Amino acid sequence: MRKVPRQQRSRQMVERIVAAARRVLVEQGYDAFSTNRVAAAAGVSPGSLYQYFPDKSAVLDVVVDRYWDEVADRVQAALGDRVGQTGPAVVRATAAAVLAALESDRELLRVLHEDLPPRRLAGQRRALEVRVRHLLAAVLAGRGGAGGRSVDAQAWVVVLAVEAIALRWVLDGPGPDRGEVLDELTALVTGYLAPAQLG
Repeated sequence: MRKVPRQQRSRQMVERIVAAARRVLVEQGYDAFSTNRVAAAAGVSPGSLYQYFPDKSAVLDVVVDRYWDEVADRVQAALGDRVGQTGPAVVRATAAAVLAALESDRELLRVLHEDLPPRRLAGQRRALEVRVRHLLAAVLAGRGGAGGRSVDAQAWVVVLAVEAIALRWVLDGPGPDRGEVLDELTALVTGYLAPAQLG
């Protein structure tokens, strides 16, 4: 952002701009995304928008960052709530949290993955993966290690596999029903991880 809003009125305007940007991106797509359209949707002048955002790329960055932060927070909360638990039920509940987080704004997710250049998402996705991977590695380490294997490597494989499958299920639908997907994700992860790690 060009400047940080300090007054309540300024913060509200920035929030209106960001919310409008999200709507414009979903409703009109990346190719039609512009500061003029965002300003009009937010009910502010382009000059007011430019006080806080130097260009459309800066507005887009905030929308994308916030979306991935929301997804990461939901998944991290689901894992964090289950640190002391064991068994396949934990895997299923965590996979369900990943699906729910990605489904929370399916339309925005579709635009982000199908319209935006892949390089625009690389940093945010990597940050999400790192956050969840570190927490999962801590959970696995707390289960007694990885049976001679690297806990970090196991966490990396699990996070990327679940993310890829969940992402395709959310974007490609209709596919298998939600319960079947969760059954298969649970079988995949529990079959990969040593039984001792899952309790």
